[in-house]
Order: sequence, then structure tokens, then C-alpha cells
Amino acid sequence: MKSITVFCGSSFGTDDIYREQAFLLGETLAKQHIQLIYGGADTGLMGAVADGTLSAGGKVTGILPHFLQSKEIAHKNLTELIIVETMHERKTKMNDLCEGVIVLPGGYGTLEEFFEMITWAQLGLHKKPIGILNIDGFYDDLIKLIQTMVDKGFLKLVNRDMLLISENIDELLEKMKNYEAPTVGKWISKGEV
Repeated sequence: MKSITVFCGSSFGTDDIYREQAFLLGETLAKQHIQLIYGGADTGLMGAVADGTLSAGGKVTGILPHFLQSKEIAHKNLTELIIVETMHERKTKMNDLCEGVIVLPGGYGTLEEFFEMITWAQLGLHKKPIGILNIDGFYDDLIKLIQTMVDKGFLKLVNRDMLLISENIDELLEKMKNYEAPTVGKWISKGEV
């Protein structure tokens, strides 16, 4: 893998571990010669993952909608900053430039980005690995909800298994490098429930 998009919060959250792990993820990407693609801001976990990558000599491309430039201050030291018009254009560009996706803690925006990318994968629009770095169990409840979707017949097991999860950066990257997209389509028939 040569490039990974990271979706994460523009805040730091309540625990230092989120910032520490975001920075470490950035460092790890740089050391493995994986370019970081992210939202372009210098605030919160977004800034931490970019700073980690840059501190280890890695390449960072930020994608930022022009209307967010005043809210999410653009990072000044990026390898490249691409300004786009809309949030959808931002996600599309991030998808176009990456070979995989990692989700860190965040809020509504992070979840919206994650769910669109995993939905695109489920529909076969891309075959990229999508991973959750489950820092300190942040996503435990979401993972439980996704299992409930399987148990209640709204999601195929094979589609649940598309989502790669680990609390360890190296383990998650290894899973992503070895990922093979399923060949099964999205639609669930009554007999498969």
C-alpha cells in the first residue's frame, strides 16, 4: 500500500491516548513509506496524524473544502493541500487518492465518512481495505451494533467481515495489506437471513 486515507476528529477528545495514537499512526505510515491522505486541518486528531507523518519524513496530502478553511485551519506544512468545493468532493478526492482507509475516534463527520466508504465497498464500488483503529475501545459499541445488524438480518456476515478492526497499529496495517475484497454482492435474500 502506498497511500491511506485517515478519517478522524478535528478535536482531541478527552483522553491523551487518542492524540498519542494518532501521532504514532502518522509516524508509522511514514516509516512504512505510506502517504497520508486526510482532511487537511491542523486541529485535533487530524493535526496529530499529519504531524506524526511529517515528523518522520512522510508525505501528507490534505483535502479541505474552502468553506471550512476558517473553521478547520489548514495545516501549513503539508506536502500538498488540495482545496475543493464540497464535502462530497472532499470524500471523493480522498477515495481517489488512497489505497485504503483507517478510521480513528471522531464525531458525526468521522462516522459519516466511514459509513460512506464502507457502503461503497459493500456495493463493490471499490475493493480497498477499511480499518478501524479501536483506540482504548472507542468503537466497541459501534462494533457491537454492526454485529446486531448481522444478527437481525440487515447485514451479511461477509460484509461485516470487510471491516478490519484492531487496537494495534501494526496489526491493523498488516490486516489491510493482506485484505482481499469479497465477491459477494450486497443484497440479502430471505434464505440468507
